[in-house]
Amino acid sequence: MSDRLQRLLDDRPWLLADGATGTSYFAAGLETGDAPELWNLDHPERVSELHNAFIAVGSDIVLTNTFGGSRYRLKLHKAEDRVAEINQAATRLARQCADASGREVVVAGSIGPTGEILVPIGPLAQDDAADAFAEQARALADGGADVLWVETMSSREELRAAVEGATRTGLPVVCTLSFDTNGRTMMGVTPAQVAQLMQQMEPKPVAYGGNCGTGASELVTAILNMSEAARPGDVLVAKSNCGIPEYVEGEIRYAGSPELMADYARLCRDAGVRIIGGCCGTTPDHVAAMHRALTGHTPGAKPSLEDIVERLGTVSAGAQRLSENDGEGEPAGERGTGRRRGGRRRR
Repeated sequence: MSDRLQRLLDDRPWLLADGATGTSYFAAGLETGDAPELWNLDHPERVSELHNAFIAVGSDIVLTNTFGGSRYRLKLHKAEDRVAEINQAATRLARQCADASGREVVVAGSIGPTGEILVPIGPLAQDDAADAFAEQARALADGGADVLWVETMSSREELRAAVEGATRTGLPVVCTLSFDTNGRTMMGVTPAQVAQLMQQMEPKPVAYGGNCGTGASELVTAILNMSEAARPGDVLVAKSNCGIPEYVEGEIRYAGSPELMADYARLCRDAGVRIIGGCCGTTPDHVAAMHRALTGHTPGAKPSLEDIVERLGTVSAGAQRLSENDGEGEPAGERGTGRRRGGRRRR
């Protein structure tokens, strides 16, 4: 079992993760509706180019191009029988880039949601989901991943299935959820509930936190709420979107500047986050700014909600209420008032 991530955590106060994968590939020619995961086979040079770009600006962790690499997501592209081939190829590309960097770089095998809804709400049994996650996780491990990175989850049931499947490999696991619905996940899970859930898992993930979402201010607020329920020594992760997507001149753009993402990185450190990166829209330029900000930053007191709003922008009413209640939530009658989104963006 690789211990590269734990060694770096033992030696360093913070680690810098990479930025966007899927949205970066759109800028490199990926067509809407196509599977980024197939680029591991069809355009490996473009996949390696992005890994190398993030490593060059200071990323200590690179995620494989396998967010949609489970049999359920690949089925949408008639590639469900190529899980092992695609995930192994992706991990080998990341491993080659990491090993050629001349320093310690963690290869994290990205595992995203199945796109299905699990029982009791939906039709997918947890055992079936766990088996699919295990199939993907084994391929990532075979390709050379140091850690399995379960990301953008929204339900307790799918999170448990993903962790169960991933831990069958013996590799350490990192978990992040997306708090994109009034301070909660799309399925109603609060940041504090995530911290509590992590304590119940065996083995416990080596790190956990949030990714994607609706912008830096919302994610830092979620992390603050999560930290209220975290235990001493827990390693928190923040991997925020680079602002809100906007449709400009026929393409999707993210409004967050490198300066904003640098300030986000500083606030994350002040909030106690030890693994910091970006999600949708976060380019190597943004990550470079984050690296400079973290290198010269001495953590201060935990930011207040007012600090976050002043420096990063507004947060949702639901996230504010969670903060006012120490992350424990608002009255039951007010829950679920946020707008739900039907889809999930790729990072």
